[in-house]
Amino acid sequence: MRTLFGTRSGLARIVASLAMVTVLLCASGAWAQADPAPAPTIADVMGKIESSTFVANTVWTLIAGMLVFFMNLGFCTLEAGLCRRKNAVNILAKNFIVFAISSIAFWMVGFAFMFGDGNPIVGFAGFFTNLLPFDAPKMAGIASLDWANVSPAVKFFFQLAFAGTAATIVSGAVAERIKFVSFMVFAFIIVAIIYPLTGHWIWGGGWLATLSVPFHDFAGSAVVHSVGGWAALAGILVLGPRIGKYNKDGSVNPIPGHSMALAAIGCFILWLGWFGFNPGSTMTANLAIGHIAVTTNTAAAFASVTACLTAWILLGKPDFSMILNGCLAGLVAITAPCAVVSVGGAAIIGAIAGILVVVAVLFWDKMKIDDPVGALSVHLVGGTFGVICVGLFASPDVIPINGSVCLPGLFYGGGIAQLKTQLLGVVAVGGTVFILSLVAWAIIKATMGIRVTAKEELEGLDIGEHGMEAYPGFAVEAESAGTTEMMVSSH
Repeated sequence: MRTLFGTRSGLARIVASLAMVTVLLCASGAWAQADPAPAPTIADVMGKIESSTFVANTVWTLIAGMLVFFMNLGFCTLEAGLCRRKNAVNILAKNFIVFAISSIAFWMVGFAFMFGDGNPIVGFAGFFTNLLPFDAPKMAGIASLDWANVSPAVKFFFQLAFAGTAATIVSGAVAERIKFVSFMVFAFIIVAIIYPLTGHWIWGGGWLATLSVPFHDFAGSAVVHSVGGWAALAGILVLGPRIGKYNKDGSVNPIPGHSMALAAIGCFILWLGWFGFNPGSTMTANLAIGHIAVTTNTAAAFASVTACLTAWILLGKPDFSMILNGCLAGLVAITAPCAVVSVGGAAIIGAIAGILVVVAVLFWDKMKIDDPVGALSVHLVGGTFGVICVGLFASPDVIPINGSVCLPGLFYGGGIAQLKTQLLGVVAVGGTVFILSLVAWAIIKATMGIRVTAKEELEGLDIGEHGMEAYPGFAVEAESAGTTEMMVSSH
């Protein structure tokens, strides 16, 4: 007999199957209720947040460090463009090799002297820096960087990029007459000893950082730029000016660079790199980086314009090299106060820096201090001015955004307390770096020589020092074309 579902046996099978499914579902439900998944604890949640913050900070700081590293190309092309064609290879070679030397010197001893646990003068931990474990935010013996929740390797890389910048500043100032090997030796000395020493005082937990009113240099107007500037000044004094730069009566013979296009490219690259240099110094992916980027850009913009106008007034023309150096002077000046000033304050700082850099270029020439690319005016003068600006323009409305330990500046009702500390730091860093650099340059000069021969300088360092030209055949072709043009016009 058939039913609605077919035979009786078929119906029985369907009922049995449904019963089995019901039993299994009930059993699984009972098992799930008997052994529920544990709810996440507060510690679990905080651990995940901490881990994600660690990764975000590490990625941000690494990208910023790459931008700072990219600035080496900016220095390469800027300096090469502002110098003569016959020395282009030498300029490029110095700017290339300096980062390789910096990497070795900083890993071996510089990082330890600068950030290692030690005393108020110098650090003594972290030689031949061990960067493991890579997933731990703290490094053994490097307490001064414990505040940064970043991978140890990235902490090192970011600080290395800054050390390399200090060394490459010297390159342009001593260009077109220094021996290549002598520059290499000094580059090692500044990154291994001179730069880390004063850097420890400010960023490594040294005496300037632990004053009752701590010295404030957020991204390195003093630590990086003025250090490079003082070292460059010492080198220029030991080297002397280029042949033909100054006449006996004190008048100046301008020696123009060979490619303003290269110089402009270099300046743009440096402007871009500064968005890693200053915002990246938070070493934290926080909301302060936007404000810092804007203050940085604002200072550069105003400095470019005021340098243009100042050159126009003093020189009769809006000299393009002055405009480029004006931009850089604004960037250098805002580097120390970028995280503690308002956008309006940054505009004032940049505007003044643009005027100062033009006046400084003329001043150094009047003193017969030959600086082919204006490094002293940009980095020494601009860096010193930027450090002082902290004590003048630090705003109580801005200081808290990144947890900076800094008092309001004189113009914002803070009195002179912060300004006094900033001036003390300027004198201490400047005096120490200048003396140590002068000694280093003097030793190099006495032991291996520092300057190429007059013949080599006149012919160009590319051939004498490197055995090659930057533009082989190009100059001859240009001269031939010019001669042909003259012959055609005469007929």
